[in-house]
Amino acid sequence: MTSRSLGHRAPLLWLVLPLIAGLVAGRIGEPAPAPWLLGGALLAAVVAVVTAWRDGRGWGIAVGVAMFLSGWAAYALHRARLPAWDALPPREVRLALRIDRVFAQKDARRASGLATVVRADDHLRELAGQRLYFSLTLARGETPPVRSAEVSAVGVLVTLPRTPPADSFDGYLAGAGMNFRLTRGRIVAETRTAHAYYRFCVRMAERFRATLSAGIAAKRPELAGLLRAMMLGETHELSDEQHTLFMRSGTMHLFAISGLNIAVIAGALQTVLLLLHVPRWPRFLLGAILLWLFVDITGASPSAVRAFVMATFFQAALVLRQPGNPLAAMVASALAVLLLAPLQVFSASFLMSYGIVLALLVLGLPLSEAWLARWTPWRDVPEATWAWWQHAVAGAWRWLAIALAIGLATTLVSVITGVQFFRLLTPGALFANLVLIPAAMLVTLGGFASVVCGLAGWAWGASLCNHAAALVLFGIERVVRMSVQVKGAFLPAQFAAPWVGGMAFALLLTALLAGYAANWRKERGGWWPPFALVAFVLIFGVKFG
Repeated sequence: MTSRSLGHRAPLLWLVLPLIAGLVAGRIGEPAPAPWLLGGALLAAVVAVVTAWRDGRGWGIAVGVAMFLSGWAAYALHRARLPAWDALPPREVRLALRIDRVFAQKDARRASGLATVVRADDHLRELAGQRLYFSLTLARGETPPVRSAEVSAVGVLVTLPRTPPADSFDGYLAGAGMNFRLTRGRIVAETRTAHAYYRFCVRMAERFRATLSAGIAAKRPELAGLLRAMMLGETHELSDEQHTLFMRSGTMHLFAISGLNIAVIAGALQTVLLLLHVPRWPRFLLGAILLWLFVDITGASPSAVRAFVMATFFQAALVLRQPGNPLAAMVASALAVLLLAPLQVFSASFLMSYGIVLALLVLGLPLSEAWLARWTPWRDVPEATWAWWQHAVAGAWRWLAIALAIGLATTLVSVITGVQFFRLLTPGALFANLVLIPAAMLVTLGGFASVVCGLAGWAWGASLCNHAAALVLFGIERVVRMSVQVKGAFLPAQFAAPWVGGMAFALLLTALLAGYAANWRKERGGWWPPFALVAFVLIFGVKFG
């Protein structure tokens, strides 16, 4: 079978896979001293170099061992647990914190986020360098802390479990490298103000919010909240009812700044710069800088940063005029993310984003090409002789084949991760997303145009774009409401044992990569192994209700 989507190579997989295996070993295995692991990794790397120089055989195994031990060491270094604290009860402490990330809040009197301990009292000095989650109550008129600021805070320090459940907030914090929570806290003093750049990001975020509210916030505040959630990732803007609706319909991903939103904005930026006749290399660099500014202004959430890295790698491949190989670009971006923040591999958003993109590239696109190669209307009739309605029918079939194949492939990943992290099985998500993903792209384009108009000082244009985006959002919400009313559109579900989800996800990725490596040939099982695997897991490994 000839396909433009098959046959791509991604050599960096031989680095990424053992690195991930090492990180998993560090999480589930006994704590190991990082210096010994790093020493073993260095020794394996030397063996790889010597072996490759002498006879060229066996060096790949040594490289894999080096990456495996490096991943194990990275987990030990980035998690950096203090075992003595596991047996200690919660206690009141006073700490100096450097703010790393601030979460958006509905309640203006509260602030929460992630921080690093920079100083502590002498009897708590081992806490210096530890990262923690903080929850603070603000005094009347007090503003939330800004990234990079240093504050002195008091509160109750609670130790997180070593391996909390993956579907809990503690599991999210542990995946981000946190070992402690600082709860019931308050700020005593700000010891160092935030950098000017981060204060600029806060001001621009407020300006973006005001721009995206122009013309619609007064009459339809719920639609304005949806638009701000989709463009700025502020899911706290969603009401409890909206949050439940989008979770049950399997479309909550539309309201997180991730691959879809960033890809649309990256394409829009490149289009604008192309219309301005910016040369190729300056267009790439300026587009990457502007895209990063948008990501940082919206809070630089891990999902947005990953999407930025992925989009930048894809665009770099185009600028360098390399042969189209999106698989290699995706794997390279995953390696870059894991080298910078290795513990992200345990987060739901990392697994879902890279798993879904992998399924799209190695299964969705080849499957759609196979369907189109098997049947295309009026294949034996020259296109020049087609009537307009024949072109319309052929175009509709091409779109449906691509959308359905991609939807089926990505659903395999979302089925496993949905049960693992959200305890929901959403069969209706496949059909809902066929309609809602293109609609969400239109909303993102409208929001982008609104922000551009706002920055240019054209308030009427921003209001017009907001109204257009709100109209599409109104349709999205109506479709979601109808979809969740269909019997069987969503089912409460959980895995029979905690390890089933991780094992099922690993086996699914293995089946996808093995099928792609075999060009999905019939003698190797064809297209069926990933679908059969997921069906087997749902039948024997999931409890419903």
